[in-house]
Amino acid sequence: MADKVKMLGLLFDNDQGNGYSSGQLVSGHVLIELSAPTIIRAIRLFATGCCRVGWIDGSRSQPAGALNIVASPFLSHCGEEREYLCLSKTLLEATGNEGLSLEAGRHEIPFELELPQRPLVSSFTGKHGSVCYSVKAVLQRPLHHDQHVCRELLIISHVDVNSPELVCPVSESNEKMIGCWIFASGPVSLNVNIERKGYSNGESIPIHAEIENCSSRLVMPKAVIYQIQIYKARGKTIRYKQVVASVRGNHIPSGCAVTWNGKTLKIPPVSPSILNSDILRVEYSLAVIVQIPGARKLNVELPVVIGTTPYSGFGSRSLSVISGFSTGWLPFTLPDTPEAPPNYADVVSEEEFDQHHPTVSPSQWSHEPERQLGSQAFAYIQEFRFQPPPLYSEVDPNPVERQSVFCL
Repeated sequence: MADKVKMLGLLFDNDQGNGYSSGQLVSGHVLIELSAPTIIRAIRLFATGCCRVGWIDGSRSQPAGALNIVASPFLSHCGEEREYLCLSKTLLEATGNEGLSLEAGRHEIPFELELPQRPLVSSFTGKHGSVCYSVKAVLQRPLHHDQHVCRELLIISHVDVNSPELVCPVSESNEKMIGCWIFASGPVSLNVNIERKGYSNGESIPIHAEIENCSSRLVMPKAVIYQIQIYKARGKTIRYKQVVASVRGNHIPSGCAVTWNGKTLKIPPVSPSILNSDILRVEYSLAVIVQIPGARKLNVELPVVIGTTPYSGFGSRSLSVISGFSTGWLPFTLPDTPEAPPNYADVVSEEEFDQHHPTVSPSQWSHEPERQLGSQAFAYIQEFRFQPPPLYSEVDPNPVERQSVFCL
């Protein structure tokens, strides 16, 4: 007998691949198409997510000629697993023992699942592990095996590149002496800096670098972006490093120096940095490498964080100004027109004027200037300090004709 269930599907309302993050609502429909009336027991929904890492560890060297890798005592499997999401919900369920009847045709059962507020690890698939989330719909019928349909759920843990620790500039330098002893030909020095540490997909990183070639060889610089996958299991750690973007510079002859004033390297569509998992991490770095014929390359590597929130355009210098606004030492607005200065009586009271007014007459100063200079000089200064200023006026009382000066 042909099965009455012609189709069982799962559809997300957000089906454009934008992904979901913590606290968001996952909504959609479970699609069922029946060729005849059918009795069901329940339709349930499950959302799960976990991280799995694993690799074959060969800490001791394997003897030559060993063919049975699985049974070899020199190899062992290292693996760990973490559960990040476990949700369940019943969409339809029969009451009693009779079951629930569905008519023939197409049925759409809506559903909603709210993701937890705690931070979730972004979906990722790497060399030795992955972080996977999925939503599964299960159809239960009497006297039938359970039928299910499963779809991957894309989770994105947002990383804001505008955070203070990611907008600060990063710099590093290195130097390498070519040759040794009496055969040394000179050093090659490298100094690299970037404007900030955090970037997002599609952005271009302006690279500022100074490369000086004092050796006798022709060297060539290039810049690369590395993706570094870090896996941890059973107390052991392995790393997998791969290049995701690169750009080359021009050759630098002997005795010459080259300066990169913002040489750009565009970030391709890559997974955001994963920094909130204890067994799987995804990090990025920007490296400037100087390739030297006949010697090991000289490189400088700077850490980079790939985020999801676009850069707002405020650099580290702008952040200091913004912090000044928040602390109140800078005004928010400037007056459109200048204001008149305050009245002298509002600034200096009569009591203060009498207190600092000198009691020595000017005649006494003329008779004994040398003797009074040491004792009454401060009072004489205070007399001029507390004199009222002239009346404020926007009209210049002593206008001066302007003259144009031309230099030949």
